[in-house]
Amino acid sequence: MTAFSTEGQSDPTVQPVPASVVEQVDAADITLSNPKRAVLSLGANLGNRLETLQGAIDALEDTPGLRVKAVSPVYETEPWGVAPGSQPLYFNAVIIVKTTLPPSSLLERGQAIEEAFERVREERWGARTIDVDIVAYADVVSDDPVLTLPHPRAHERAFVLAPWHDIDPEAQLPGRGPVAGLLDGVGREGIRPRPDLELRLPE
Repeated sequence: MTAFSTEGQSDPTVQPVPASVVEQVDAADITLSNPKRAVLSLGANLGNRLETLQGAIDALEDTPGLRVKAVSPVYETEPWGVAPGSQPLYFNAVIIVKTTLPPSSLLERGQAIEEAFERVREERWGARTIDVDIVAYADVVSDDPVLTLPHPRAHERAFVLAPWHDIDPEAQLPGRGPVAGLLDGVGREGIRPRPDLELRLPE
C-alpha cells in the first residue's frame, strides 16, 4: 500500500508524499492564485466502494480552482453512530487539496459530487454511496451551522485521523492540536488498513 501513486510507480511503505511528487503536482497549480490547503474525508459503504472513492477524487480534481495534492491509504471501518452489523463496512480515505474556492463553494462541490453518486439522505449516519466531508480548511475555525470548521467530530474519528496522519504525520487539527496525539487518544479500534487496495493521485 502506498500513500501516493504517480506514473505507475508505488512505494510499499505508507509515508508522506515525496517532495518530487509535490513539485510535479505544484506544476499544475499555475491556474491557482493564493490557494488554501484543505483536508477532505471520503467514505462509502454502498455499491463499488473503491470505484466510488476514486470517482470522487477524480471529480474533485476536475473542479476548477482545485488540485488534489495527496491521497491516503484505504481503511475499512465500522459504521459510525449505528448498531454493529446494521450496515456494510465503510471504505474511508483522506485527501489533501489546494484550492482557491472559499469553504462554502467547496462544500457545494462536495455535495454535488455526493448527488452525482446518488447519495440518499434519509437518516443521520445512514448508509451512503459516498460521503465527502471538509475536515479542515486552512486554519479557519468557525461555528457556522452550515459548515462548522474544522469538522466538529474529526478529533474523535479514527477513520479520519489515521489516514490523515499517514499522509501528513505533522498535521494539526485547528483548535485541537496534533493529529498524531488525537489519534493516540482515540486508538485504532474499528478501523483496518487495506494494503491490497489503492487510490490513485490524479495525473
